[in-house]
Amino acid sequence: MTKIFRWTTTFVRWFDSWAKMEAIQEREPLCVDWLRCLPFVIMHLVCFTVIWVGWSPFAVAVAATLYFVRMFAITGLYHRYFSHRSFKTSRLSQFFFALLGSCAVQRGPLWWAAHHRHHHRYSDTENDHHSPLQHGFLWSHMGWFMSRANFPTNLRAVADLAKFPELRFLDRFDIVIAIALAVGIYLFGALISAIWPGLGTSGWQMLVWGFFVSTVAVYHGTYTINSLAHQIGRRRYETEDTSKNSFILSLITLGEGWHNNHHHYPGATRQGFYWWEIVDWTDLGSSSRPQSHPQDETGQPGRSGLIPGSTISRPSVAAKRCSPSSPRHFRLLGFSLPTYASPRQ
Repeated sequence: MTKIFRWTTTFVRWFDSWAKMEAIQEREPLCVDWLRCLPFVIMHLVCFTVIWVGWSPFAVAVAATLYFVRMFAITGLYHRYFSHRSFKTSRLSQFFFALLGSCAVQRGPLWWAAHHRHHHRYSDTENDHHSPLQHGFLWSHMGWFMSRANFPTNLRAVADLAKFPELRFLDRFDIVIAIALAVGIYLFGALISAIWPGLGTSGWQMLVWGFFVSTVAVYHGTYTINSLAHQIGRRRYETEDTSKNSFILSLITLGEGWHNNHHHYPGATRQGFYWWEIVDWTDLGSSSRPQSHPQDETGQPGRSGLIPGSTISRPSVAAKRCSPSSPRHFRLLGFSLPTYASPRQ
């Protein structure tokens, strides 16, 4: 009877990720819950149906475009806005950011931000959920979020975000956005097939390429930062973890590969500090109007990654090289993004 209840609860969590979360203990064993992760496994298996639906330049182009848009949503919005609050925006834009980030199908904005803040607090210690140093490559790449222990959203770590009911809704029912996106992509493909049959696509082909293949590519592009950005590359700053900078990972993730820079200055919107660290798509356009920026206990902007409204703080050690100078600000669609000028030697 207990097993049936647990399986039923797990099935319900496919659609309501907050269902019976109080039943998950703090000290759950670190093992994969395959039933809970069955949709994740299916996402990968469906990619093989390209054998039957075929391909077309148009479908592949749509898949690439959705990869770019959703990877930007992860790096620029889930990461730099929700996790680090590195720029300010309106409540309406914040909701749009959460909506766009949910399209990447990597759980809701509160879950994502809470786990990332935890990572910065305990980076590369035994309490870091996805440290390759502590848990190995495969676990840090994707095993950690497949474990029952890491399913719940720690609302205490994101108290500044959890006060917004619309964000709580999106976090709880994140699957709704994924399903809506998949249906929309299928209908788009069917419409294109009817209007411009010469493009050689169809609803099913567009669904497989535009949703499944593209989403899985975004998955593993994102995961490389957890599994590889502490393993490959070079270190500029002597942070308390093993974070490294990698040009290749920056290409894949639109700028997240400057990971050592980020762990030294978590509050900076732009992670590429030098002019030649150009692969950072959050560098959008200049604005001269400054705004306040979170400060840590040393008085330096973003040095510890202190988040307003949370207790997440883990100071970094002094840098080997000169730190980024005063913040510059970037503006797009009405929101202001503070970032940092390139360090001078």
